[in-house]
Amino acid sequence: MTQTDPLNHPLDASLFNGLHEGTLADRMGIEFLEAGPERVVGRMPVEGNTQPYGLLHGGASAVLAETLGSVGAAVHAGPGRIAVGIELNATHHRSATSGHVTGIATRLHGGRTLATYDIEISDEQGRRVCTARLTCMLRDR
Repeated sequence: MTQTDPLNHPLDASLFNGLHEGTLADRMGIEFLEAGPERVVGRMPVEGNTQPYGLLHGGASAVLAETLGSVGAAVHAGPGRIAVGIELNATHHRSATSGHVTGIATRLHGGRTLATYDIEISDEQGRRVCTARLTCMLRDR
């Protein structure tokens, strides 16, 4: 893509915060910081997303990963198309007990019918909490 291609530039991430109102991403407290077809960055509070031992729930990390990767895939797919997650895997490396975790979704493959993203989730000290990979099917709306 050339630099003049509008889909190659990050979009105003606040657009995605408003689009997710009332969804699981909203209930989990996910905030979008950067959004584009190559990279999506977001953060989520640990508080309210824990399991009974006070640790960040692994499912919450999976929600953050799938949300960020799906947004990237949807931007990649373009207008009039949607992205539907078809495969997610996640490896949990360490726990988080407070503050926020930040996820960075980086596109690994962007085709006409599939998009795959690598998602790294880290705590406020920059330590890796989770590594995930998401593949989305891209289809017409």
